[in-house]
Amino acid sequence: MSRVVVVGAGINGVTAAIDLRGRGHHVVLVDPGPLPHPLAASTDISKAVRAAYGADEEYTELAECAIKLWRKWNKEFGLQFYHEVGVMFVCQREMKPGDFEYESFKMLKKRGHKIERINSAQIWKRFPAWNAELYRDGVLELEAGYTESGRVVAALIGCAKSLGVQLRERVRFSCLDERDDRVVGVVLDHGERITGDFVIMATGAWTPYQLPFMKEFFRATGQPVFHLKPRQHELFAAERFPVFGADITTTGYYGFPLNHDGVVKIANHGPGREMSPDSPERLVTQQEEQNLREFLSSSFLALAEAPIVYSRVCMYCDTHDGHFWIARDPEREGLVIAAGDCGHGFKFAPVLGEIIADAVEGKENPLLGKFRWRPEVRAGSGTDVARAKENL
Repeated sequence: MSRVVVVGAGINGVTAAIDLRGRGHHVVLVDPGPLPHPLAASTDISKAVRAAYGADEEYTELAECAIKLWRKWNKEFGLQFYHEVGVMFVCQREMKPGDFEYESFKMLKKRGHKIERINSAQIWKRFPAWNAELYRDGVLELEAGYTESGRVVAALIGCAKSLGVQLRERVRFSCLDERDDRVVGVVLDHGERITGDFVIMATGAWTPYQLPFMKEFFRATGQPVFHLKPRQHELFAAERFPVFGADITTTGYYGFPLNHDGVVKIANHGPGREMSPDSPERLVTQQEEQNLREFLSSSFLALAEAPIVYSRVCMYCDTHDGHFWIARDPEREGLVIAAGDCGHGFKFAPVLGEIIADAVEGKENPLLGKFRWRPEVRAGSGTDVARAKENL
């Protein structure tokens, strides 16, 4: 069996570590900590879990597998990580072929999902916090919801340690240890070397900064996230306020129902601000807060004046074609990159480890063709796509 060094203990890194350890490999998991890392994309109170992916049947099928495993994880861990409260995508006009919402409805119906088409009258009756005059059409995916992301990462770290993964917390990656075009380990910032037959870089938005040769393939952007305390709690309970995307291809806004702390999370995924995750500018701006208030005033009047109790800039690390990048480096033997699409990766947590482990072992996996090393996908290459609609 191989010795594998995994850099980054976010959702990609920890699930890869667990799967590889289960296959008998010796695994060292490296992270600056504390865990869950407070600046990582994996860290927050919630991430959406849904199978709506427009016309992309491969992602829909992968999400179906993940949802089954989320239910299994709830039972195995004895904790309610996954809350199946439904996910609703609505738009301000009638859905049409080519729209993300329409294509999602069509695909989910084809695959036998429990879904409902939602119109203004139904929105007004069932979801009273919404401005039903503004949102006219949409799709409600009933067997979907959200997972408590920070708690999930913490539990998975514990699971990894119990399986024998060697956790090196509070140490920082400095550079790859390369010899004769082969990666033989990593060098930490204090000079220590950790050797391995394979190195997996699962460092999310840090990837293009820690590995400058990857910068042309990834774009790290900051996106605003807000936690609000509504006064009318009953309007935002899960049965009346499911996870949502509000005409997301236009507005970029999505959100979650009231959690156990009485907080409603609303976030935006638009063009974002390109920045390093360690940037001192990683703060929500006054303009971003103003944009939120305008959105709330038009969509959820009962939230318009709600106090913001917490805000953060969540870092996305998107590829220019919107797909994961899980592949061996063809120029550096022993290196595997597992990054890209931080925006929608968490929902696939239960299946990510297997895909990454297959890449390490060189096993056949149909998805590795989609997530392959693809140098043709660069900024300005004409392949850039607006994937905000899929990155909830």
